[in-house]
Amino acid sequence: MDDAQILTAANWIRQARQVAVLTGAGASKESGVPTFRDALEGLWAQYDPAQLATPEAFARDPKLVWEWYAWRRDKVRQAQPNPGHYALAELERLHTNVVIITQNVDDLHERAGSGDVIHLHGRLAGNRCSADCQGAPTLVDLTALEDEGVPPACPHCGTAVRPDVVWFGEALPHAALQRAYHISQHCDLMLVIGTSGLVTPAATLPIIARQSDARLIEINPDDSMLTPHTHLKFSVPSGIALPRIIEAWQA
Repeated sequence: MDDAQILTAANWIRQARQVAVLTGAGASKESGVPTFRDALEGLWAQYDPAQLATPEAFARDPKLVWEWYAWRRDKVRQAQPNPGHYALAELERLHTNVVIITQNVDDLHERAGSGDVIHLHGRLAGNRCSADCQGAPTLVDLTALEDEGVPPACPHCGTAVRPDVVWFGEALPHAALQRAYHISQHCDLMLVIGTSGLVTPAATLPIIARQSDARLIEINPDDSMLTPHTHLKFSVPSGIALPRIIEAWQA
């Protein structure tokens, strides 16, 4: 990462009418949040996360799945936004049109100060009725419940409450996905941060942006499936690259 790259990225951001940002697990990993496929710890080391994050697993053993998500929520609560998160929040303050599209289910972008965040895979802090008895999704505020079951029961129908995240085999939230498609089609610059490019449909968004003549900047210590499609690549964590890019723009 040299000064010329930094200045190029800063200039592209300055020139852009609409900036889209796609963030993946790597952005949260910088804050200490284990990626979904990282080896689990302690009690959970014996489980395959892919076998826990399904509607079938929840139907089979709702207590087990609920407790695993409680563990994940605790990990997120302990984590703090990293410099990359704060730099994106600063970018939103400096530029008139910035939208973050995230594959992450944590709230680190919001805690850093970002206001316009599309959550493609749901929100770990949210909860909903597993039957969506009042419409999809039927969100449930656990603080208003007297039930202390594991998992608690929906106050409307008594069905088990589940985390408001997208599990394997489930469709992404329609409104979030459609807006992500729209932003990708109409942006003229996309930052692709910490994503492997393996999970669809999120992995298609940079391709859509590129096909619409947007410039792509990738920030990822590793090469990804999207690297061949990018115009500019920073092979460092976002917490290193993004603050320098924003600083160069301000200077």
